[in-house]
Amino acid sequence: MQGSEWVAGAGRGVEGDRDGDGGGPSSGEGVGGSGGRTGVWLVGARGSVATTVIAGCAAVAAGLHPPTGMVTETAPFDDVPLPPLSALVFGGHDTTSYPLPKRAEELAAGGVLPYGLPRAVRAELAAADEAVRPGGPLPGDDRDDRELVTAFTADLRAFLRTHALDRAVVVNVASTEPAAAGDERAPADDRLPASSLYAHAALRAGCSYVNFTPSTGMHHPLLQQMAVCSGLPYAGRDGKTGQTLLRSVLAPMFAQRALSVRAWSGTNLLGGGDGATLTDPAAAAAKNAGKARVLADNLGAAPPGEVHIDNVPALGDWKTAWDHVAFEGFLGNRMILQTVWQGCDSALAAPLVLDLARLTAAAHAAGISGPLTPLGFYFKDPDGGPAALADQYAELLAFTHDLRTRR
Repeated sequence: MQGSEWVAGAGRGVEGDRDGDGGGPSSGEGVGGSGGRTGVWLVGARGSVATTVIAGCAAVAAGLHPPTGMVTETAPFDDVPLPPLSALVFGGHDTTSYPLPKRAEELAAGGVLPYGLPRAVRAELAAADEAVRPGGPLPGDDRDDRELVTAFTADLRAFLRTHALDRAVVVNVASTEPAAAGDERAPADDRLPASSLYAHAALRAGCSYVNFTPSTGMHHPLLQQMAVCSGLPYAGRDGKTGQTLLRSVLAPMFAQRALSVRAWSGTNLLGGGDGATLTDPAAAAAKNAGKARVLADNLGAAPPGEVHIDNVPALGDWKTAWDHVAFEGFLGNRMILQTVWQGCDSALAAPLVLDLARLTAAAHAAGISGPLTPLGFYFKDPDGGPAALADQYAELLAFTHDLRTRR
């Protein structure tokens, strides 16, 4: 079966471990008891973001660096029952075999990681590297979707069992893929995109799921009912780290001050793997959809203007984002606002990934299921909720209150 029939069948069997090699926690349950360890399974585990997540977590847990950028380490989260950083265990899937310690050394040479950090946390990087399994589909791989999902699910269950984990969160930090045909309206007989294969495996293994990319993931129509029936929490999509973060602050300002936005255009210059991936027009379109949505949601309609993404390999992991906003004030006076954001994508994303893993794991432990709309604070294209950053932060704080009361 290669389409809706086998996916629907797997959905009915999520909680019963249908393909049983055992070992996966069902909704709200752990395999190692309370107060144990939490797995973070990174799809794209040998990429820049994942490497920065693993090295950064080890550095902060050891007291080598402060948790700058981690919202869950600020005062409002002091008494929220989150898994401690020292209790996170990393593994993942990747289609490359390049060792994490070597990747970390490259990132340090490029200024993404602090000098000396890869050596200081080499043991943690090596341990995570040992838990990375081959992803797919790879060129020449003749396995169908069912076989791939079964293999990915077995990897997750083995990870849970080997490390005696209470639960695990699957976090997609892989390169952006083109949207599936119609995305949520994809034909039922299409093959699932890779991001949806991993999401499917997460559900079957009893793991919560976070999509930090604009890729389809759990939003594929063949997975929607399965996700609802799984009893698991999930969140996404597309992490909000720079240009769209600014847009979610500035767009409400224009609306609240009754200033009419006439046009909003932008340009991104970036290198690294993301820059190369986004030279594909279909991948760039998937990326830009979230950037446009935040303007439409805050302003009532998307203003004229586009976002252009240019690959500049010399920039490496660094990005420059420029926005040009034409707006109209009192008595028709026309004005301009321009912003320039220069930052390191991996360093901006990594603390958010750690926040999301901890919050989603806490939701799973508390028995919360379905889309985690209060985590919209972290995403360009969230599953509902407000669009303005301040309102999203208020919802996030309300969510932490819910976690406290369920303790």
